[in-house]
Amino acid sequence: MTQTQPRVYKNFTPRMGVYVLRCPASDLTLLDLSPHVEGGVNRVRFQLDAGVYPDKDIQRRWTASGPDAFELEVLDELAYDPSKPADHDYSDELTELESLHRERLSLEPRPRNARGLR
Repeated sequence: MTQTQPRVYKNFTPRMGVYVLRCPASDLTLLDLSPHVEGGVNRVRFQLDAGVYPDKDIQRRWTASGPDAFELEVLDELAYDPSKPADHDYSDELTELESLHRERLSLEPRPRNARGLR
């Protein structure tokens, strides 16, 4: 490990945003937001590949059709505002970004207190 690697890690800023899971064959579109969007995408892909995704219907579709039948991608990112403090909570901005994409994709609003892809 070089001396610069810890410094790079400490300065890491995750990308925030909205990601989508689509199955065009079954007209399935699920949307979620994350303060670490790559981590969210990786989590969903890992759970589906491992067969432990919480929504059993989606897991069955993934297992039956295979990963090639699905699209899992980052839809949009939210940029950090340099005028805000480093510890600013971007939850409201992420929720608004998700709502915009739900409207654009004609998806139902997220139920209150719902977590994960909906």
